[in-house]
Amino acid sequence: MKKEVKQRVLVTGSETGIGRGIALEYGKNGAFVTLHYAHDESGAQSAVKEIQSLGGEAKAFEADFRNVEEARQLALDAVSFMGGIDVLVNNAGITMTNEFENTSEEQFDVLYNVNVKAPYFIIQTLLPELIRSKGSVINLSSIHGLSGNKGHSVYAGTKGSIIAFTRELSIELAPKGVRVNAIAPGAIPVENHYKAAGTDDLSSIGNLIPCGYAGRPEDIAKVAIFLSSEAARYIIGQTIVVDGGTTSWMPFSEDFKEIGLRLGKGYVPGL
Repeated sequence: MKKEVKQRVLVTGSETGIGRGIALEYGKNGAFVTLHYAHDESGAQSAVKEIQSLGGEAKAFEADFRNVEEARQLALDAVSFMGGIDVLVNNAGITMTNEFENTSEEQFDVLYNVNVKAPYFIIQTLLPELIRSKGSVINLSSIHGLSGNKGHSVYAGTKGSIIAFTRELSIELAPKGVRVNAIAPGAIPVENHYKAAGTDDLSSIGNLIPCGYAGRPEDIAKVAIFLSSEAARYIIGQTIVVDGGTTSWMPFSEDFKEIGLRLGKGYVPGL
């Protein structure tokens, strides 16, 4: 019987929220996991212990993605720890809500450094190992990269950049055996959202989502597991939207209902 080989996985920004959920899901699936944190060491270490309690191997490393050299070093540390890499999940990112006219150059640079520059050069640093393993890269974008929302001019720009460079990089790396895809989550309330809102109950968000509820980190984690599996071998350069139907909804259509517009009369039978 062929011995099952564990996937070696690096998940950035895995101390809280979606990243932590992804790291735990890989751990539950028997992967060898490297976690990354920038601020909350306790969150990352608790995830490490949880993976170890399941019989898995995991370790957390600190890196400040405002400095690209620290991002590169994280990649090297992960390879050193795991002996290579099969899956890179670029999840780390900063969300910012700020009016366009009030946004500073420093704020702009911080978001682009952390959200775009760091993952770009982590992939570059890991490329020889990913080619060797015929690995998979999963970049975390957002529905903000696909739809507009006030106060997100910088954040949305970074997430749109991720979608574009995922698509472009995928066609460069596919011939080398490396698959690159992205996930664009919708509303996934996590620790930072609860903190910013000053409440532990954000269930009302579901009222604005077609499916009637907000997502959870494990909803994104399960998609990541699939995208890095052999079952997804023919999926390349795609951004998988996981949003409960949010981007499929045309909100201004409600106004048409209110004023009673019935379009098609005189042209379509039965109207």
